[in-house]
Amino acid sequence: MARIWIFAIGIIMARYAFAGEESLYDFLWLDPDKKVYVLQNKLHKKEHSLYFDVGYISNFTSKFQDTNGFALNGGFYLHEDWGLEIFYNQYSNSNNDDFNNIRLINQAEPFIRRMKSSYGALAVWSPFYGKINTFNQIFYFDWSFAAGYAQVVTDSNIKTVTVNNAPNEYNTEIYHGAVVKTKLKFHLKENIHLGLEYMNTYYRAPGPQNPNKDKLRTNTDVILSIGFSY
Repeated sequence: MARIWIFAIGIIMARYAFAGEESLYDFLWLDPDKKVYVLQNKLHKKEHSLYFDVGYISNFTSKFQDTNGFALNGGFYLHEDWGLEIFYNQYSNSNNDDFNNIRLINQAEPFIRRMKSSYGALAVWSPFYGKINTFNQIFYFDWSFAAGYAQVVTDSNIKTVTVNNAPNEYNTEIYHGAVVKTKLKFHLKENIHLGLEYMNTYYRAPGPQNPNKDKLRTNTDVILSIGFSY
């Protein structure tokens, strides 16, 4: 459901997004070989600017856990369209109704891998910006994409879940992986913005069926943040 929601927002915003300050318009009443360039004033410049964000994480990965947390990130734009970013995510977990039902009905412990934290660095590409006139007020936004490296810290009960009569025990795991994300940044004031991002982290880890073989895993986060730029 979260993926559909983010995709729908992206499609709506794409109607208003512009790939640069100079946009090309073709007018049917002009000669076919004539083109008109229209300059769009860009109010919120990014080149050589610093930004810092703090946000709330809603996680959509585990079937047996309610997972949320907080996110910190900061970055620097080398160019109007390109920047570098570092991030840190911290998670908290609690057993949900599905977990309790498995225990109650099947008298069994489900296999669980819980996110504890992740951190890394990203290259950010921000080619789209736009503005929306809503309720007689203009809102400016940027739409960016990013990819990079992540280190993932989890814990799981993989060592005990397949052992009969063994007490359930979680052990810490550390994995290396990759992260990709897309983000909409709405400018509230000159140096204050709201962010909505969809973030996927990919890493390889074993499962209970074959503890000696790694398989590609995905962690999905939706993050709502507030940030400051300088």
